[in-house]
Amino acid sequence: MSQRHSAFRTRRHFLRGMGVAIALPWMESLPVWGTPSDGQGTSSSEPPQRLAVIFAGNGFHRSEWWARGQGAEMEFGKVLQPLSEFRERMLFLRGLFNAEALKGNIHSSMTGNLLSGAPLASGGEIRSGTSFDQVIAQQYGRTTKVPSLVLGCERSNPGLHKNYSMLYSSHISWSSPSAPTPLELYPALAFDRLFGDGGERVDSSVLDAILSEATRIRGQVSRRDQQKLDEYLTSVREVELRIERAGEQGELQGWRPEGPAPTMQRPPDGIPQNLADHTRLMCDILVLAFQTDATRVVTLKLNNDHSYLQFPHLGVGVGHHELSHRNDDDFLKVNQFFLEQVAYIARRLDAIQEGDRTTLDNSVVMLMSSMLHGGHDATSLPCVLVGGAGGKLPLGQVIDYQERSERKMCSLYLTMLDKFGIQLPSFGDATERLTELMSAV
Repeated sequence: MSQRHSAFRTRRHFLRGMGVAIALPWMESLPVWGTPSDGQGTSSSEPPQRLAVIFAGNGFHRSEWWARGQGAEMEFGKVLQPLSEFRERMLFLRGLFNAEALKGNIHSSMTGNLLSGAPLASGGEIRSGTSFDQVIAQQYGRTTKVPSLVLGCERSNPGLHKNYSMLYSSHISWSSPSAPTPLELYPALAFDRLFGDGGERVDSSVLDAILSEATRIRGQVSRRDQQKLDEYLTSVREVELRIERAGEQGELQGWRPEGPAPTMQRPPDGIPQNLADHTRLMCDILVLAFQTDATRVVTLKLNNDHSYLQFPHLGVGVGHHELSHRNDDDFLKVNQFFLEQVAYIARRLDAIQEGDRTTLDNSVVMLMSSMLHGGHDATSLPCVLVGGAGGKLPLGQVIDYQERSERKMCSLYLTMLDKFGIQLPSFGDATERLTELMSAV
């Protein structure tokens, strides 16, 4: 066992069984989480902060991506309507951009540095910059089972487009300047990574494996924590069952055998056939990852930039990239489908109580795209934050940086790094923070 894994397991409460290890959610009766925000493994009774970055490629409907007003009076364009219930717990940021993304004026050159602001190598070479989510994962994730989880609903494209690698348009999370963080497309394999003991497949029910240990723990905690434990284990089992059903129906490729040996031939690699189910499963796995504290950093790529995904469940048979250039009602339908996933994640996180706050209160869910709309406008990037980062964000605001001279997207990342206890003199092309976000109000 690695030193890092040995360190965090001595400070964390786990339910263990044959081939399975799952971390318990925050409980008042078991107030040990390991690292808070200093990355040094200090024990804390406070629930940790989490970061989720949700990416939707090709921008949004050019006339329906807007917000105005404050707090309960905030108004939205049609794209953002699914987030209406969170208007007092979100930030709409307008006008931030990455200067380096303007150089190529195509999808790849706008996406590969979305979370880093770094210059991109052209000519088919792969070189970007370490993304800010991975800076947090490399320090803040030292005492979690999985430093970060990077999920996707569309396969990476290894091609070349106008002298830039299409890998740039397929990855927003980068572990180093030359290495995009490995992307997990299959819900079953993501589930195995969170709950398997050592990364292997989970070949039987997680709950069956840890039932005796769960019963023992249940007798040692308060009534309130017993209810929390029951709700948590139910959530784990619901995801297990949905993955099983999807595999049996051939809807999802990437499956988990129930017995000691597979009962069917493994489906071929490929994009899952039912996009709505695939997307929702990835959302549920993100929530479980935070609920169990298996990781505190998740990136979910709903589609690629320059995406080829189609949306038959919405009655839309045109590829996403073409839709973004049409900018019609079908594109709006797809935009709202993506925003519904963000709202679903926020709603699920808000239903998990952690002391006086909810998991949403202790998290930041950041929705982004690498261009404002399908016309390749990257001079002002879409950015919405939902959740309070442990009470560290001033919520219920629309903040417009469009007319300001200092409007670097990397200034937002530098500010967010501060929220996670990571103090850096600079990040990307930024040396200054966004002062409006420095303290909660």
